[in-house]
Amino acid sequence: MDHVDIASLSDHDLLKALRQRRPARHRIHPRHLPTGQQLADMVAARVGSWPFIVIQSSILALWIAANAVGWLRAWDPYPFILLNLMLSFQAAYTAPIIMMSQNRQAEIDRRKVDKDYDVNLKAELEVEALHQKIDALRDQEIRRLTELVEALIAAQRPPAPPPAG
Repeated sequence: MDHVDIASLSDHDLLKALRQRRPARHRIHPRHLPTGQQLADMVAARVGSWPFIVIQSSILALWIAANAVGWLRAWDPYPFILLNLMLSFQAAYTAPIIMMSQNRQAEIDRRKVDKDYDVNLKAELEVEALHQKIDALRDQEIRRLTELVEALIAAQRPPAPPPAG
């Protein structure tokens, strides 16, 4: 829970606080994201997709084929140093951008876990409270039935004989 120290509360107080917050009703909405984070999410979504892998693989295959065969005077001959430089440049920029997106997603996941914990804790406390209420009702019912049985037994006893005298 965000603002309540769980260890310092009794089960009753904790359940009361959770009931007031109603954690199951609140959805976790992404906060308004700055442009940089929106861009990081877009880059991570594109780079982590099959279309990107297929397109990049095709470009790499064409690059290597064009330079291996010698088309256009082989501007990047084997061992393709320019290609390695471009791929390193791409990796140097995409890796931190993807990390930013993953860090933000991890923060959202942490908030979801906290909320799930609150919901589960509330459910556990509610079930425990229901068990206590059912136990109390059962105890009342047993007492009442015992009283009725005792009254029935007393009503069926033969009257005591009059004292001799």
